Amino acid sequence: MTLEEARALFFAHSGLGADGGYNEPWVRIEMKPFPIYFPNTTSRVRSAKLHDLHHLALEYKTDWPGEVEIAGWEIASGCGRHPWAWLLNLGAFAVGIVLFPKRLYRAFVRGRHAANLYREGFPEMELGNKTVGWLRRRLRIDGAVPEASASDKIAFARWCFIAIGYHAIYAVAGVAILWWIVRRLL
Repeated sequence: MTLEEARALFFAHSGLGADGGYNEPWVRIEMKPFPIYFPNTTSRVRSAKLHDLHHLALEYKTDWPGEVEIAGWEIASGCGRHPWAWLLNLGAFAVGIVLFPKRLYRAFVRGRHAANLYREGFPEMELGNKTVGWLRRRLRIDGAVPEASASDKIAFARWCFIAIGYHAIYAVAGVAILWWIVRRLL
């Protein structure tokens, strides 16, 4: 199956719309009890197109466990110059530490031994010419997941620390902003 065909099926199966939501002004992420919205910037769309191709090759779903897995894989293999990928993946990584640590760890180890598209990109015009199998070979994920080495374990621990620190900074900032708003209203 070509990447173009697979991506169309992925969008339909995941409820992302015909274009994956690339042309929407806002992105909505379901976070219980309420969704989170953020602007769908050009930079975010550029990252999302590559992220979606990673989903196709890796066969991780778009539910929370799947997003945790792909976050672990993308953090481990590197998000290059894609700030949205780093930010969103760090968020999902932190969720994974708490809710799906084994899945996160396995995906992280898999990513440490793979390539990804964030470094080199992928031209949209090639989607009809390349297959999912070709992409899996390019990303070096068509074989068995190797055993975790000591450096894989150390890297995972380091990224856990970074993801937790990232969330702590945002939590403190959120509390400070909320405190400021409440004080202004009273």
